Amino acid sequence: MPTPEFIKELRKDIGHKPLFLPGVTAVVLRRTDHDGAPLPSPEVLLVRRSDNGRWSVTSGILEPGEEPGSSAAREVLEETGIESRPVRVAGVSDHGQVRYPNGDECWFTDIAFEMEYLSGEPVIGDDESTDVAWFPVDALPEPFVEPHRERIQWALETGAPTRFR
Repeated sequence: MPTPEFIKELRKDIGHKPLFLPGVTAVVLRRTDHDGAPLPSPEVLLVRRSDNGRWSVTSGILEPGEEPGSSAAREVLEETGIESRPVRVAGVSDHGQVRYPNGDECWFTDIAFEMEYLSGEPVIGDDESTDVAWFPVDALPEPFVEPHRERIQWALETGAPTRFR
């Protein structure tokens, strides 16, 4: 993901030291076809990341003052052209420490949302992705961002309480 401007400003003061950042993961599910008939298997919207070639659900960093659910919907729209809405918080977890090639360090606390598909056709929205498509949840493509498998499972548990790790 491109580095948000507010983080670039912080980095001027703190250099590569660890930042604690809130992130969102948006698991957009499509359970019916265009005519409203149930799909044999729910589909999940995935992007193929340009940085590592792995498929994943959409994720990003909250902007200052932004609501988490709005952030998830914004990230999906920016990266895929799909309109969606948050249904519920499916899980909250820690990504652990991330060290980027330039030396920057971050710790992300992730809020994973079950998102409902509203409209649109998938398109590559920016240079963060090389592909975007719907996949049946029981036939995810490879290579895949492993922690996102768990987040997809959480989102599929419609009505389940939020998971905390």
